[in-house]
Amino acid sequence: MNKFHFVFDKTSKSQKLKKKFFNKYKNYKASLSDVIIVGGGDGFMLSSIKKYIKFKKPFYGINCGTYGFLMNENKSLNLCKKIKFAKKTFIKPLEIIGVKKKLKKFIAINEVSIFRQSKQTAIVRIKAGKITIIKKLIGDGVLISTPAGSTAYNLSVHGPILSLNSGKLAITPISPFRPRRWKGKIISNNLTIEIRNLYPKKRPIAAVADNVEIRNIKNLKIRVNKKINIILLHDPKKTLEKRIQKEKLRKK
Repeated sequence: MNKFHFVFDKTSKSQKLKKKFFNKYKNYKASLSDVIIVGGGDGFMLSSIKKYIKFKKPFYGINCGTYGFLMNENKSLNLCKKIKFAKKTFIKPLEIIGVKKKLKKFIAINEVSIFRQSKQTAIVRIKAGKITIIKKLIGDGVLISTPAGSTAYNLSVHGPILSLNSGKLAITPISPFRPRRWKGKIISNNLTIEIRNLYPKKRPIAAVADNVEIRNIKNLKIRVNKKINIILLHDPKKTLEKRIQKEKLRKK
C-alpha cells in the first residue's frame, strides 16, 4: 500500500476533502511518503511542488479550485487504485539565474514573465544562446513558457501551444508596441535565454517565476534545469498531454 503525504489549500472545498482523506488514510511525513497528494487549484499545486521538490516524490493533484489544468478530478477516495493506474508526466522546470548575487535560484514550472514595473513600457533585448532574437522589444513585457505552461498565461497572450515532448520553449511578447506585430519565437530548450533591460532606471521591470516576483531587474538569464525532474501523476483518460492536445483543437 502506498504511503501518502497530504497537502491541502485553506479553501473550504479543500478542507472538506482533507477531513475525508484523513478519516481514511494516515498522513506520512513527506520524506517517508511514496506520493505527495495535493488538494487545491493549479496555483496551490505550483507552490506545493516548489516546497516539496527536494523530496523527489511524484505529485498527484486533486482539483479543489476552478479549472485545475494540472489536477485530477475530485471524484474518488480510492487513492491506491488511482495511483496504481496513473500515468506519469516528467517536467523539467525553468530556472532564473544571474539576477542578484544574494538571491537564490528561482524555478518555474509554467513560465517566467517579465513585466513593466511602472506606467512606462518596458524596453528589453532578448538573446537565445549567442543569437539576438530581438534587439529592442517595447511593450508590457515578455513571457518564457515551458510546454507544460504553454496552455496557461502563454496561450492567453496568443503564444503557441507546445507538446510536452517537443523539446521547445516559447518566447511570447505581452502587448508589444514595437515591433507591433512581432509574434514571438519558439526555441530549443537547450538554449539559455538572456533578457536585458535597456533602460533600468527610467523603465524598471519585474520578473515573476510562476508566483514568485523579483523586482528591479537589470539583466537575467533563464534556462531549463535538466537536473530537476518533476513527476506529475494523472488519471490515464485525462493525462496532461491529452489536455494539451485538446487545447490545440480548441484553438483551431
